[in-house]
Amino acid sequence: MSVLQMLEERSNTTCELCTSPTDTRQYNIPPSLTETVDTCVLVCGTCYDQIEKNTEMDVNHWRCLNDSMWSEHVAVQIMAWRMLQRLRGEGWPKDLLDMMYLDEDNLAIARLTDEHKDEADKIIHRDVNGVILETGDSVVLVKDLKIKGSSQVAKQGTAVRNIRLDRENATYIEGKVGPTLTVIITEYVKKL
Repeated sequence: MSVLQMLEERSNTTCELCTSPTDTRQYNIPPSLTETVDTCVLVCGTCYDQIEKNTEMDVNHWRCLNDSMWSEHVAVQIMAWRMLQRLRGEGWPKDLLDMMYLDEDNLAIARLTDEHKDEADKIIHRDVNGVILETGDSVVLVKDLKIKGSSQVAKQGTAVRNIRLDRENATYIEGKVGPTLTVIITEYVKKL
């Protein structure tokens, strides 16, 4: 059974955040590179677009987190925590965050995307053109790069999919070039 089928079975084919039954899809929680039931949630198109910042946040849509934050599934709890953090300036999300509990390990995972930080405190990764990079983005190399510790050379134009951001340094990202997970400097990539 595929991960998507297991998510649909787990959620009764409804969005695990807002319970909408339409346009559902699998969403892999960043920064995880593996797709398992424990690292994915089933979301509707509306939730997906707002999570990925493709559309403007509809604050009232996220009142559904009042229910989904109590899910028995850790992946759903982490996504609820992240979205409440993103909306905490509205007032009511702060009250929900005060009630919510995540154990230390899951809280550490939830904090990996820095949703809990103010915009001024976040480390922002930018590509060679100044475009902001996010975990899960795809980039293309703009120059040939030697892969450290191997004889492999990643050629200009090589696509690197599903990148992860280094939370300590704005100039480093991680991604797989062929079978090798490697660190890449942001000034040598362009967002696709």
